[in-house]
Amino acid sequence: MSDVEAVKNLVTRHQELRQEIAKRIIGQQEIVDQILLSVFSGGHSLLIGVPGLAKTLMVNTIAKALGLNFKRIQFTPDLMPSDILGSEILDENRHFKFIKGPVFGNIILADEINRTPPKTQAALLEAMQERAVTVAGQHYKLDLPYFVLATQNPIEQEGTYPLPEAQLDRFMFAIKLEYPSFEEEIQVVKRTTSDEVVEINPLFSAKEIVDFQHLVRRIPVADNVVEYAVDLVGKTRPAGDRATPMVKEYVDWGAGPRASQNLILGAKANAAVHGKFSPDIEDVQAVAFGILRHRVIKNYKAEAEGISEEEIIKSLF
Repeated sequence: MSDVEAVKNLVTRHQELRQEIAKRIIGQQEIVDQILLSVFSGGHSLLIGVPGLAKTLMVNTIAKALGLNFKRIQFTPDLMPSDILGSEILDENRHFKFIKGPVFGNIILADEINRTPPKTQAALLEAMQERAVTVAGQHYKLDLPYFVLATQNPIEQEGTYPLPEAQLDRFMFAIKLEYPSFEEEIQVVKRTTSDEVVEINPLFSAKEIVDFQHLVRRIPVADNVVEYAVDLVGKTRPAGDRATPMVKEYVDWGAGPRASQNLILGAKANAAVHGKFSPDIEDVQAVAFGILRHRVIKNYKAEAEGISEEEIIKSLF
């Protein structure tokens, strides 16, 4: 199959996938689209939202529709690195045997990641970056595709350990969940208070998803689109010569080169699922909020004046 045919196939399969997920998830279409973009780009996502917005259900549904192995880790203050990576035990023959932890899966839901100490948060870093873990000197490869989806509660900060910038940067997208609309909430209540059970059919295999990830990387990009993405990221750095007046006034720290890479990868995936064979500037802008939101670090003045990351990012366009 040629790449042109493969892109057309991806458009069809992506539509089927959205319809399958919509059988269980009401509304939140933009959120689902961004998660799927990060899956097809091979990136990880951070979901930011108050409790009760069906974050776990959404991830579970997407994993089922993608036909992938899903594992959920509930992060707590007493969670140890070995609880997520696995540990070695002595078997009956007095030999060490490695018992795999929940990090060995295809889609990992790291629930309330900011509830656990930095040592345990850092245990996920190697898995996210290298698609491998090292336990007791042994190197274990993780199955592909590998995708970490972490959730964070933005309102309850007591007893939490905020993710350091280096770890935040490992997430391709930071996705904000909002409350459903009045009509959507009515549908949610009707559906979840009845005896109806919705079955989600697996539409993909792990190999197909990996093939689509390679397809996205093969999509060509015009130089002017790459320059636009790098320029956009450059504008977020207050000490740089490209910084906008708003960035100089309200931003402490801007995005790094990984943001530029992710903007292009996200733009390629966004173009592909919409049937385009090369991304344009609109595709970069379509993914910019999710990719830059957690990489633009506001200063105290921005906090005091109630300036949001979205306002700062919008000013870059």
